[in-house]
Parts: sequence; C-alpha cells; structure tokens
Amino acid sequence: MEHQLSTMFFFLIISTTTVLLPSTTTGHPFPPPTDETAYIRTSCSTTRYPETCFSTLSKYSRTIKHDPSRLATLAIHVALTNATRMANYVSKISLYKYSDNTTESAAIRDCSSVFADAVDEIYKSKKQMKRLGWTRESVRFQLSNVQTWMSAALTNEETCTDGFDDVEDGDVKDEVCGRVVAVKELTSNALALVNSYVDTIAV
Repeated sequence: MEHQLSTMFFFLIISTTTVLLPSTTTGHPFPPPTDETAYIRTSCSTTRYPETCFSTLSKYSRTIKHDPSRLATLAIHVALTNATRMANYVSKISLYKYSDNTTESAAIRDCSSVFADAVDEIYKSKKQMKRLGWTRESVRFQLSNVQTWMSAALTNEETCTDGFDDVEDGDVKDEVCGRVVAVKELTSNALALVNSYVDTIAV
C-alpha cells in the first residue's frame, strides 16, 4: 500500500509540473524561415544543441531581430524559466522524501539544493544582461560575470545528475535526470550565445 501511494504521489507531481521543451509539428518542425529566424538558426549553429536552441528561440525572432545581446538575454530567460520549474519540481520530491534514509533520497535532496543555486546564478545573469554598461570595457566586465554565473549554473545542474550515479535505475531517477538533461541543454546554449556575444565586442 505504501509503495502504491509513493508511486501515485510521484506521478501526480509529474502531471502537474512541466518543463518547457521544444515543440514540433509532424512534418514541419520549424516555422517558415524569415530573415530574423535565419539569423537565429545561424547563431544557434555555434551552440552544442542547435536544434533545441532554434526551436526555443525562434518564436522571439521579432524581438531579437539581429541583436546578439537580445538573443543571449532571451536564451538566458528561457534557461531561467525551465531551471525554476525544475527546481520547484525536485523541491517537492525532496520534501516528500525528506524522512527517507536512502541513496535516492540523498540524491534528490542534493539535487534540490544545487538547482536552487543554479536558478540564483541564472537569475543574476539575466539581471546583469539587462543592465549592461555603455562602454566596451564595462560591457566586457559585466559579460565576464555572466559567463562565470552561467558556467556555475551548468556545473550545478551537472552535479545533480552526477548525484544519481549510485542510485538504482527507477522511475524517479529516470524522470529527474531526464528533466535535468533538458534544462542543461538550455543552459549550455545560453552560455554559448553569451560567449558568441562576447566575441563580437572583443578588441
């Protein structure tokens, strides 16, 4: 009976918590290309996960135009939205598993902690991107902060999945790690676009 309640609780969380993943239409995975979307696709080709990059950012093409700063800022926004949802999701599980003295419970609690840190780091990055200075030197300095924070966020996300290495395969592990992988792709892409922006203002 206890196992059934545990399973029901887990799937209830899954049904009420959603991570924003790329959506496609059969036969037509992306909208017809425009000059703006072509710019996004070209920019996304420099990332580690170009298809995820394009599918999550192309809907902002009219806002991004051909501005690498806006592109990086929106990529960070997408990463933050998904990281926040992931943090809330794993936090709910960690509360439920708090009294369990198991390797799985410890991994979940650790994941909840490091994801809270990742959200904070991505949030600081987004905030910094909205307050870039007016001189080349100040912008480079501020972007170096963003690069540091986004790199730290990605490391924290990877730490979450690393914590499940010694956990036996199961629904909880598969679900948590699968969701984290999706968020890691978005964080990695955002960092890559920040790096590309830095290259455009390099001396």
